[in-house]
Amino acid sequence: MKSNPKVIKLTGNSFAVLALLEEFGDLTSYEIKGAMEKSIENFWPVPHTTAYEEPARLAAAGYLSARQEEGGRRRRIYSVTEKGREALREWSAAPTASPPQLRDEAVLKVFAGADPEPIRAEREAWHRMKLAELQGMLDEVRQAEGFENSEPTLQAGVAYHRMWLDVLERLGGQK
Repeated sequence: MKSNPKVIKLTGNSFAVLALLEEFGDLTSYEIKGAMEKSIENFWPVPHTTAYEEPARLAAAGYLSARQEEGGRRRRIYSVTEKGREALREWSAAPTASPPQLRDEAVLKVFAGADPEPIRAEREAWHRMKLAELQGMLDEVRQAEGFENSEPTLQAGVAYHRMWLDVLERLGGQK
């Protein structure tokens, strides 16, 4: 007798893993972690353990299939199933999304009484570095084929970091 996959609640992290596999194809957990770091982590930070725990959970519920390498390290390679594609299509087609959250330690430190100027300068340098990184990725994606879903998110990332640089510049002028 064949058992039915267990019923699970799909979370934002579930859809992140499904979307990564749909975009990049079959991946091991280690490759999922790397793909997260270079793509969605710029707008959807997740613990690194998500790359190892979530695929196994999704596979047990039938949203992913898993096959193990015959030789070598015998890693598990995950693929999106039709059930996973359907769940991802339904979720991405829904016209609603949870409101964004601002979780920024720099803002919390200023609230707690820190001198904002050194924090502002450090944060400005970080946003400039991320802006350059994402702009470079956007330039690469525009020249490559098969990454149509990545371009709008990279454009959003570039705009986000430009916006923060503008905000930080304005805050710097309020001495």
